[in-house]
Amino acid sequence: MNPNYLLVAQRAKHQCEYCHAPEVIFNVAFEVDHIIPISKGGLDESPNWALACRVCNLRKLDYVDGFDPVNQQQVRLFNPRTDSWYEYFAVQGEAPFLLESTTSIGRATLDRLQMNAPLQLRARAQWITLGIFG
Repeated sequence: MNPNYLLVAQRAKHQCEYCHAPEVIFNVAFEVDHIIPISKGGLDESPNWALACRVCNLRKLDYVDGFDPVNQQQVRLFNPRTDSWYEYFAVQGEAPFLLESTTSIGRATLDRLQMNAPLQLRARAQWITLGIFG
């Protein structure tokens, strides 16, 4: 386990800082992600760490940008340390509970991390039903 896990998990309230998956229902601790990867010049320090579920961490890899399908442009990805999740993402009010965004950064992040993939939608519906998605 990453030695910084406890600090990052408490700060993130034990939810993925990208898709908001609740850590409580997984049988493994979430991962400490470098928002700006070390390979891209990011630092190994608290302002560059985010709690990420395994799926988001695998899909993000070392990317720092993504493609906005609306504006047809490459833009930076959502940064949990500097961006407010609720300013970039909203949950559609009824099933299938899609995550939506009105911003280029939000749309590029949704696309890069595949946050509305079929399994994500099924899981999100269950989390909402259980009252543990937030």
